[in-house]
Amino acid sequence: MKLYNTLTRKKEEFKPVKEGQVTIYSCGPTVYNYIHVGNARPLVVFDTLRRFLIYKGYKVKYLVNFTDIDDKMIQKANEEGTTVKEIADRYIKAFTEDAKGLNLYEEETIHPRATDFINQIIDFIKGLTEKGSAYDIDGNVYFDIAKAKDYGKLSKKNVDDLISGARIEVNEEKKNPMDFALWKKEKEGEPSWDSPWGKGRPGWHIECSVMAKALLGDTIDIHAGGEDLQFPHHENEIAQSETLTEKPFANYWMHNAMVNVDNEKMSKSKFNFFTIKDIAKEFDLESLRFFILSAHYRNPVNFNKEVLMQSQKGLERLYNGKKNLEYLLDKAEERLLTEEEKSSIETLNKYKTEFIESMEDDLNTADAISSLFEIVKYTNTYLNEQSNKRIIEEAYNMLIELSKILGILSKKEEILEEEILELIEKRSQARKDKNYKLSDEIRDALKEKGIILEDTQEGVKWKRI
Repeated sequence: MKLYNTLTRKKEEFKPVKEGQVTIYSCGPTVYNYIHVGNARPLVVFDTLRRFLIYKGYKVKYLVNFTDIDDKMIQKANEEGTTVKEIADRYIKAFTEDAKGLNLYEEETIHPRATDFINQIIDFIKGLTEKGSAYDIDGNVYFDIAKAKDYGKLSKKNVDDLISGARIEVNEEKKNPMDFALWKKEKEGEPSWDSPWGKGRPGWHIECSVMAKALLGDTIDIHAGGEDLQFPHHENEIAQSETLTEKPFANYWMHNAMVNVDNEKMSKSKFNFFTIKDIAKEFDLESLRFFILSAHYRNPVNFNKEVLMQSQKGLERLYNGKKNLEYLLDKAEERLLTEEEKSSIETLNKYKTEFIESMEDDLNTADAISSLFEIVKYTNTYLNEQSNKRIIEEAYNMLIELSKILGILSKKEEILEEEILELIEKRSQARKDKNYKLSDEIRDALKEKGIILEDTQEGVKWKRI
């Protein structure tokens, strides 16, 4: 399997630190508001990466953190006259609901909160000060980037250019304008904790380094997140972590491109964002997951409701293919395979191989989805009630197996209410009696109940709308 490593700017063969095991740290949300589509992209992409690695036989330890203390959290709490913890609890609960709709692998995801690691954060900062790589100015502790090796190696930014381009504010207390806060001195109305430098709270960058080290080890396999985090966040994580441990912080860095609205990055600050809550009012969130995976994760995507509707239709095509196979499984009979039928299985296996190869090529979910459509197209065209049940089973199991990697087609078929079943039966009898007026009336009544009927050679099929 090859992954594009932002650190080296090329695809590399993936080799984990420990054979058969993979550690992944993906930067999660700052929980001061509902997550939007831009936030959802890394969540879906790297959840899919984890699913595929598990499929390949790896034991995966996957972590998505919650930043539950920072300036935005404090501002939100002050605006509402409540506590930072109450804000965090509210939006973490909302995140959990959204995650369920997006079919994220939550039962095996580690979700640490930064405020649960204050002691480890203090110890980490103490270690940096003892090395002479951090300094205290009246209760504010800064990392000295002059002590970091190869600062800028991830974002490919030149330190001298950064320093010359930085503005030093009046009364700036840092030695270097690029030095960044590890610990912030207490301010009135802010949460604070005791420390060797006085009461205060952690800076943003230190939180991720500490949680990764505490839960995944000094060197992790994959660090992931949106491309907007490359600098300064991920660059600063590398600087402080590698300075303390003198080991590589992460061997592979993966960054997804941005979600745009009218070709501008979607963000809360620009007020051009769609929250997952809002989308869920009009669409099944599985359609959003499908939309996100329909493009390669390193390509920017433009989002609007029209493209989401197209994704919904594409997903329906796959669901209809699944339903068709389920119908055929119930009708077909099993027998010995003929040479022609063996050829059909070989064709299906070719599509499966192409799916796997796409996923192994830097998680190319767009091409992988194309392979799913090929499976459905083939089965819709060549399989019917007279087909060998062994081929139908092969196709169905393959579709379910590969779809699970992408986290789609997982909804169970709903059971029709007794009233609707009776109406379908009554309509069928009306058609037999050539009472087309009644037949049409029943079809219209079912449509009002959200049921669309389709008359096929195999009988009446239905779907919800």
